[in-house]
Amino acid sequence: MEIEVLDRKENRLLNRIEVKFNVLHEGEKTPERDLVKDNLAKLLKVKKDLVVIDHIKPKYGIQQSAGYAKVYKSIEDALRIEREHILKRNKLKEGKENAESK
Repeated sequence: MEIEVLDRKENRLLNRIEVKFNVLHEGEKTPERDLVKDNLAKLLKVKKDLVVIDHIKPKYGIQQSAGYAKVYKSIEDALRIEREHILKRNKLKEGKENAESK
């Protein structure tokens, strides 16, 4: 799996960096969100907890996916700004099913 950053913009108003990226995954399925999050955090030299992946969409006919992620300055900013379902997908907040099973 190889990640290529296509666009990187700083959003000072929301205290984050917005990143558009491509993931090349030849001979593999679409990579899981957690794996992409790890690799993107290493590539951008930030903590994994500060990276929030909005979406990863596979491209038709080729083994490549396009994605959009946001890198926050602090975890508090992410919890305050992000939508509930995005926080659950990125495991920054527990959902009902996770809370009940514990």
